[in-house]
Amino acid sequence: MPMNEDLAITRPSAIAGSHRKQMWRRLARNRWLYLMLLPGIVYFILFKYVPMYGVLLAFKNYQPFLGFLKSEWVGMEHFSRFFGDPLFWMLLKNTFILATYNILFFFPLPIIVALLLNELRKEVYKRFIQTLIYIPHFMSWVVIVSIAYLFFTTEGGLVNEGIAAMGGEKIQFLLDPGWFRTFITAEVIWKETGWGTIIFLAALAGVDTQLYEAARMDGANRFRQLWHITLPAIRSTIIILLILRLGNFLDTGFEQIWLMLNSLNREVGEVFDTYVYSTGISQGQYSYSTAVGLFKSIVGLILVFAANQLAKRFGEEGIL
Repeated sequence: MPMNEDLAITRPSAIAGSHRKQMWRRLARNRWLYLMLLPGIVYFILFKYVPMYGVLLAFKNYQPFLGFLKSEWVGMEHFSRFFGDPLFWMLLKNTFILATYNILFFFPLPIIVALLLNELRKEVYKRFIQTLIYIPHFMSWVVIVSIAYLFFTTEGGLVNEGIAAMGGEKIQFLLDPGWFRTFITAEVIWKETGWGTIIFLAALAGVDTQLYEAARMDGANRFRQLWHITLPAIRSTIIILLILRLGNFLDTGFEQIWLMLNSLNREVGEVFDTYVYSTGISQGQYSYSTAVGLFKSIVGLILVFAANQLAKRFGEEGIL
């Protein structure tokens, strides 16, 4: 019996030791892969996880002279104030409309452009078009908005000058609230559509060419090949990217909207991101603006989980 007891004691430790040795062997064998992962891991720890501690600011009445830890704990006071503010519904409406425009009008375009590029047979033309449509992504929003002003301002703008030359009246594109959301969506489409094709082109490159050959032998035309082979092959990629985009659904972008805002279109253009800046930075209400930002993040997290569950119900893998 004592021997059996000793074996019962030593076996788990021996198994654990064996697992540790295997783990270290795997680490040593794949050390260069783990080394390449290290910068990304450090980035996420420093800039994504460590700042999460600052979320506590949303539940405090932060006073700079008292510091982060000594400031008064107020619980849900800032959230109650935000939800009771008449501006809340305006911000929610504006943010929701702009985010919906991005999903409906922007999200499908990189897929369509990638499919069109995939149909080009001459590699020279394909590379040239790709380079051309990638360029706007590398421009800052300051440059993009400046180009919009050059084209659409009433004081020498190319579009308004053309309208005037044809005998029409100049249109206040940049001041009219009715045009604001159209401009925001159009600028996003022009800047990011080309860059968004990269992932879809990579997915298309992995489609088995033998499927197309078999389809052609069966008499399928280009459209049927696209519908029955190409789209099903990249469907999982489309769904994963859609889920990730829903996680940033309320992130309509600060810089672009801030540059396009003015006193005449603020009623339709003010969103959560610009409101957080104006209240948190300009007015020094750090705790209140943190609460607003936390609310936006929670909504995004809920949308990710909901979209992921919906994708699984339709037979897709999702991201979780």
